Amino acid sequence: MYPNLYFAFRDMFGVEWKGLRFINSFGFFVAIAFIVAAFFLIKELKRKEAAGLLKYTEVKITYGKPASFLDLAINFVLGFLLGYKFIGLFFAEPEAAADPQAFIFSSQGNWAIGFLLAIVFTIIKWWEKNKFKLAKPEVRTIRIWPHDRVGDIIIFAALFGFLGAKIFHNLENLDEFTKNPIEALLSFSGLTFYGGLICATAAIWFYARKHQISFKHLCDAAAPALMIAYAVGRIGCQVSGDGDWGILNSAYIVDQEAKVVPADSSSFKKNLLTNGHFYSLEFKVNSVEEIPHKHVKAPSWLPVWMVAYQYPNNVLSHGTPIPGCKDEQYCNKLPSPVFPTPFYETLMASLLFLLLWSIRKKFAVPGALFSIYLIVNGIERFLIESIRVNTTYTIGNFHPTQAQLISSGLVITGAFLFWWLNKKK
Repeated sequence: MYPNLYFAFRDMFGVEWKGLRFINSFGFFVAIAFIVAAFFLIKELKRKEAAGLLKYTEVKITYGKPASFLDLAINFVLGFLLGYKFIGLFFAEPEAAADPQAFIFSSQGNWAIGFLLAIVFTIIKWWEKNKFKLAKPEVRTIRIWPHDRVGDIIIFAALFGFLGAKIFHNLENLDEFTKNPIEALLSFSGLTFYGGLICATAAIWFYARKHQISFKHLCDAAAPALMIAYAVGRIGCQVSGDGDWGILNSAYIVDQEAKVVPADSSSFKKNLLTNGHFYSLEFKVNSVEEIPHKHVKAPSWLPVWMVAYQYPNNVLSHGTPIPGCKDEQYCNKLPSPVFPTPFYETLMASLLFLLLWSIRKKFAVPGALFSIYLIVNGIERFLIESIRVNTTYTIGNFHPTQAQLISSGLVITGAFLFWWLNKKK
């Protein structure tokens, strides 16, 4: 596992750049996911614009104004923070660099680099504005197409998506939140996809309405982009080991050398008893007999890690110590291997993206493709939740997870929406 890019570069290239500890592997892949989503969203919006389904809006701008004090001040502050914190991490003491998150929210940093980069950013902004400065600024009318607003849409989706993901995760794990609410809110781990999807959708609806963009066509254009972004984001979960793994695979255990080896029922039970305290906390059960597991042996042609993985050096530092590990952090592995559900979701979401991309031109009714997205996304998540570690709720004789309740709602909503849109047509 690579909790952050420092460990990835150290293993792959043999370099130890402390500043890379700043970049969490999960966050890195989330950023890549947004870039990939933006690429496919722009392509689909341009196609709809060429077909006359989406229109431009006209806005007036003042062209040729010099840089204002606010422009320069904002760039000064951004440059200072980047130099003081991010580049300063490269020059920080090993103890500070070992925990980038604590470093971010501390008063530590490099003042010299901070002020130097602040001046550079300010000069660049002044030069950029001065290059187009006119003796008398002009008011011009320009056309803004929906694909020109993808940058704003992505920023809205990122901000409100992160906010929603944190809120829903903390609602699902109230015990963790009440123990340390500040860390729970500011931590970059612990995100719930559906919380992000719901809040981001609400924000984008407001933005689309404000800028006169057809929300139905925007949703259709976003459906394939959302699916491929989810696939890429789950790579980050797998690479970092952020806790989105599955239940135990009782066909294997982890030996003394931290390797996954085959197990019979007695050795698996012995392993559970040895690590009973960890499993009781992980699964929130009172005894090891209640710990969920499935017995699945990998066929000879399939790598064992695809059905049983111990997530060594995971970013949460969950599990038991890895023998011989000398890192300051992230020296734990799971004592029993689990199903690598983020890997499964990457595969399934990639296939569903190909499905949505291949059928995107076949629906004449606006909103129909997004309805299909809701259905297949909900089915995928409902199925994967059956082998995932998650908090469950009791509804009669059923014990669904939060994600299963929401995914069921998405399937029902998608099916109803598809029927209603076609009937209305």
